[in-house]
This record gives sequence, structure tokens and C-alpha cells, in this order.
Amino acid sequence: MSMTSQLRRFDYLAWPEAQKAAKTEGSTLVWPFGACEQHGPHLPLATDNLFAEKILRKVLDRIPNNNPIWMLPSQVLGFSPEHESFPGTISLSAKLLLDLVMEVGKQASSMGFNRLLFFNAHGGQIGLLQAAARQLRVQCPSMAVLPCFLWSGISPLQDLIPSKEREDGLHAGLAETSLMLSLSPDLVGQERPCDGEHSSNDSRATPPEGWSLEGAAPWAWLTKDLSTSGVIGDSKGSSQALGKELEQVLIDHWAKLFINLLASNWPPV
Repeated sequence: MSMTSQLRRFDYLAWPEAQKAAKTEGSTLVWPFGACEQHGPHLPLATDNLFAEKILRKVLDRIPNNNPIWMLPSQVLGFSPEHESFPGTISLSAKLLLDLVMEVGKQASSMGFNRLLFFNAHGGQIGLLQAAARQLRVQCPSMAVLPCFLWSGISPLQDLIPSKEREDGLHAGLAETSLMLSLSPDLVGQERPCDGEHSSNDSRATPPEGWSLEGAAPWAWLTKDLSTSGVIGDSKGSSQALGKELEQVLIDHWAKLFINLLASNWPPV
């Protein structure tokens, strides 16, 4: 962890520093969200948490020190019922995670923080955190709440990841395997599975025209419906070089968004 990242750790502050931080105009807390869930036979259970935390630290290193932004400790257990049939997955209930977000959010608001941003890297809890953010905003109207997903809005992905994999490589495929090879290569196993919709001979696994695994007309799938390895996608072409490119575009994207946010008085509350 760099010195800048250490200075950004909210839980490394003493209480007078925390009090001063919360009362600073534009004060912003960022809460990384991951999960403890299977990521195929070649990636660690902590994949999403590692992505959220490591990318966020690198993003914070880009932000000038005079900006009032701090990182909460990562939420390492998430909402992962789709992966519960695979050993290693530890999933919180939707109610428990919602209650947790509300408890932490209300305390952040009572301290005086202006913004709370969820920096989530687990696709299976996007909707839940969006609902939590809306509910929290109602109960804490003086604090803006911004639920973000690590991979959303990254336009350079269309040049780095083939369209089929962008659409169907939902879990432990090309993008996630490559990014892990860049961030923590020692945690990546030797296997490069291709599984899920890509390899199934069962016509039921292929959505009819207009429907999809995710997107405009989605299906509430479970991983066991699609995959025997836990992978949904194709990791065969993954590489550290691709991972470095993915890492760079993610950092560039979120650093720009964070800097733009901190330079503004948006959202209005």
C-alpha cells in the first residue's frame, strides 16, 4: 500500500481527524464491496474484493492530497446466492447486507459526511446495492449515495474484450482472469477453463432471441444452471499483458470520475 493510500484510510485516522474529515466541505467516503465466492478452479474466492480494493487504492493515489476523500474498510462478504452450490462461497442474505449498509450509512451521515460511494466489484449485488443506496438516501437526505460497479461504463473494454465475452463472460472468464494475472499473479492457478453458455450442448442454456443472461431481458440464473467448473465465460486467452491494459483503463476511468466528483458540489442534497 502506498503512503497516499494509507493516508486515505478512514480507519487509520484518530477520532479528532475523523471528526475534521467528516466536517470538511465535500467530504466523501468510499466503501469497497467484494465477495467471498467461488471463481472457478483457477481464481481465489476473494477475487472481487481484491479487484475493488486494489483498483481503488491505485485510483486514490491519483487524487491530489487536498481532496476530502477517504476509504472505508472493505466489505469482504457479499450477496452471492448464485454461487452457493460451489464450496468456498460464503453469502450474506439480502436483508443482512441491506441492514449492514443502512447501519454504516446512517452513522456516516450522522458524522457529517456529504457523500458515501459504494465501489462494488461483484456483479451479483449491483441491484441490491442500488436498492440499499435509494433506501439510505431516503433515511439520510443530507448525504448523497452513489452505488458504482467497477466494470460499468468502461468504454475501452470494447477494444480489449471480444463482444461474445463481454456479453457472456460473466464470471472468471477472460477479463477477470487477465486482471488477476496483473494484480496478483501468484493467486492464479494453471487451469484456463471455458465453461457456461460457451461450452454447453444443452439448447436450454442458450437464451431465445431477445433474451439474455443479463441485460435488458435477463434471467435470474444460478451458476450451476450454466457451468460445472464455476466459470461462465472463456479464460483461455487471458494474459498478464491484457490484464495490465484492463487495469490501466479501470484506473484511468475511475480516477477521472472521482476527480470530477470532488471538484463539484454534485449531487445536490
